[in-house]
Amino acid sequence: MVRMRRLRVNEAMRSMVRETSLNKSDLVYPVFIIEGENIKNPVDSMPGIFQYSIDRFEEELERILDAGIGAILVFGIPAHKDEVGSEAYHDQGVTQRAIRFIKEKAPGLLVIADVCLCEYTSHGHCGLIHGQEILNDETLGLLGKMSVSLAKAGADIIAPSDMMDGRVEFIRNAMDDNGLKNTAVMAYSAKFASGYYSPFRDAAGSAPSFGDRKTYQMDPANGREAVRECETDICEGADIIMVKPALAYLDVVKEVSRRTDYPIAVYNVSGEYSMVKAAVQNGWLDEKRIVMENLTAMKRAGAKIIITYHALDAAGWIGA
Repeated sequence: MVRMRRLRVNEAMRSMVRETSLNKSDLVYPVFIIEGENIKNPVDSMPGIFQYSIDRFEEELERILDAGIGAILVFGIPAHKDEVGSEAYHDQGVTQRAIRFIKEKAPGLLVIADVCLCEYTSHGHCGLIHGQEILNDETLGLLGKMSVSLAKAGADIIAPSDMMDGRVEFIRNAMDDNGLKNTAVMAYSAKFASGYYSPFRDAAGSAPSFGDRKTYQMDPANGREAVRECETDICEGADIIMVKPALAYLDVVKEVSRRTDYPIAVYNVSGEYSMVKAAVQNGWLDEKRIVMENLTAMKRAGAKIIITYHALDAAGWIGA
């Protein structure tokens, strides 16, 4: 008789034959930097997550470094928003200044800069608008300007999350033309129009003022199209591709991992995080067990990089 149980008899045996392992180097921690001074605002829908002004961010930076996290994803929240998101590509914008501050304090920390206009526009959409239409091609130039500005501020990786068609190629060319050939691009390639994003919009102040994002983010029903999106971004020059959200789309991650050997990132998004936190607060789940199970599932599906708000806790649970 084949007895699979022989390899499960104790933790030493299970550890020896374990197929998938989590490492601190897999984890990226998202952070929110807000314009102003002496600000540490809790995000009510995301327990444990805060908006920090730059002058208060050093305390969070110390926690990140102490946890052994090697990479962060930076989102900036400006005081001024307008129709064209001008603070997104202003060299003295909140995100640019935050990146310079982080690089000065922690030069070895990998800084990933989100590129999208939604946090910077008065209407909350990811691109320029005309009436109620989102203008794809007209937005590309601003995304290019934003990418160049953030890379010059010190970002190691540019991460376009806007889902405008053709933006990876445009951004790659813009950075190359500005002497930024060594700055990598992590494309939000298969970003679905998901209900899991709501808490993030509280944190980033990026909810659209009209309509929704279904004309440019992906239909959750489409898996083959997600593979095409990833393949297109690779052809346009992406160094890393991403599937977002993570948990409900692990089939997409697995299929993309079969089709390419490029590094795959997943975003364990705000709604996934907040559901776990709510269940834990009600005593319904063991937080460590469920978080590590979720993150392991993402890694098992084929993700090399996991962007997660659980990163600091998970790093502690992973240990040295």
